[in-house]
Amino acid sequence: MGVRKHNSATARKEELAQIAFAKLTNVPTSPRKMRLVADMIRGKEVNRALGILKFSNKEAAARLEKLVRSAVANWEQKNDRKAEAGELFISTIYVNCAPMLKRLRTAPQGRGYRIRKRANHVTVIVDTIDKPLNKEV
Repeated sequence: MGVRKHNSATARKEELAQIAFAKLTNVPTSPRKMRLVADMIRGKEVNRALGILKFSNKEAAARLEKLVRSAVANWEQKNDRKAEAGELFISTIYVNCAPMLKRLRTAPQGRGYRIRKRANHVTVIVDTIDKPLNKEV
C-alpha cells in the first residue's frame, strides 16, 4: 500500500473509532418500507425515538429499535459512561439496498413471472447534542 493511501486509511480508522454507530445488514424487507420507519426517528432524541419505535405498528420498527439500542450501547462502551436522558440523539440514519433474491413464479400459459425479494442495509449513528453533525460513514 502506498504512503498516501496508508495515511488516509489510518485517518479514516481513527475517525470511525470516535463515532458510535450500529449497522444491520441483509434485512429481508424492502428498503422503501424501512425508510418509512427510519424517517420517523431521524434527528430525534434517542429515548423519544425508542418510544416511537416501540409503539409503531410496522414490522421494521422492531428491528430498528434493536439497532438503536445497539448504537446506544456502542456509545456507552466508547465513552465509558452511561447515557443520560436527553443527552443522545440520532445524528444520521440511512437505508441502502442489499442484493435482491430473484425468483420465478409460475404464470398462466406457460409463462413465468419474476419475483424480486428485496433486502436492505441500515446504519444508525448516535451522537451527543453538543457536538456538530458527523459526516456519513
